[in-house]
Amino acid sequence: MKVLMTTDTVGGIWTYCLELARSLGELGVEIGLATMGDPLSPSQRRAVAGLPGVTVFESTFKLEWMQDPWDDLENAGDWLLEVEDRYQPDVIHLNSYVHGSLPWRAPLLIVGHSCVLSWWEAVKALPAPPEWDHYRELVTQGIRCARLVVAPSHTMLDALDRHYGPFSNSGVIYNARSPEYFQPGGKGRLIFASGRLWDEAKNLRLVERVASQVRWPIYMAGENVSPDGGLIEFGGLRHLGRLNQADMAQWLGRAAICVHPARYEPFGLGVLEAALAGCALVLGDIPSLRELWNGCALFVSPDDAEGLLHALELLMDDADLRHQLAAAAAEHGRSFAPERQADEYLDAYDLVMSRVMHPLGAEALTVGPGSE
Repeated sequence: MKVLMTTDTVGGIWTYCLELARSLGELGVEIGLATMGDPLSPSQRRAVAGLPGVTVFESTFKLEWMQDPWDDLENAGDWLLEVEDRYQPDVIHLNSYVHGSLPWRAPLLIVGHSCVLSWWEAVKALPAPPEWDHYRELVTQGIRCARLVVAPSHTMLDALDRHYGPFSNSGVIYNARSPEYFQPGGKGRLIFASGRLWDEAKNLRLVERVASQVRWPIYMAGENVSPDGGLIEFGGLRHLGRLNQADMAQWLGRAAICVHPARYEPFGLGVLEAALAGCALVLGDIPSLRELWNGCALFVSPDDAEGLLHALELLMDDADLRHQLAAAAAEHGRSFAPERQADEYLDAYDLVMSRVMHPLGAEALTVGPGSE
């Protein structure tokens, strides 16, 4: 089987695609990886070069959530159809929405990792402003063309259905990370946070608000230059910059606590990596993180600085609780296994290749563990 898969190079979708391509490759699936966004970094080139059966088609077209991307998206559509013609895939796997309405020859699956409308809803507690109406229209057109819409959590699938549905078929396939890359090390008295620092959804300003009152040092990793070129700075936190996988794994292996008080996180691969590395988790109390980590973490309201400080103090003071939560998170994290993810995507690909499409509004098909 050959799959043409789109990806961007500026966030977690890149990590998701490489993990999935690796595990699908072990099952004999060939992947054509069509990149958009920034040019591949040297570390990204090395990572993808080590994956058998992966062919990279590189571009630098703007992504649909960026400001004024429409000319780029039109040109990217022409390019993607050329790539399909050259690669001759059996399935199209889009990790974005707008290009779903292209006249693809192969059957189409769309995975919705996040979206602007649900971001605004969660982060601003407001509907997206009118300047995103064109985005709404094009995303709705694109996503409704898919034979199957997949999301990495039930929370995200509900949001997609609310903003752009109904869909003919939809389901949940949880993301995955390989435990071999993230192992507990010699745990130190340090706290770790990560994410795109310019993204308000990560809510790292809340960590900054309490940093001066926390006894342990707090280290923070992630890109601090926004897409418009603005530099994002934090006080009281030790910024490590953007880390490659090996360096991230080393820091997570050392950290006793990982803090991620997100306002919006449809899945959160960084949280899964921290869990596998044996960190005790302090997470934003939002539906998606409750769905994924309930019983394995402490949860705090994204607006509650005092509650965040209390949770961190509790874990710093109570080693038994810290170790208990870390062990529970690590065990649960191993259930998000790459082998399971690959098997479920194979089932999804088989579905879109064989299933006759239903009219929109038909009963949704569910895929993945915990589907309802």
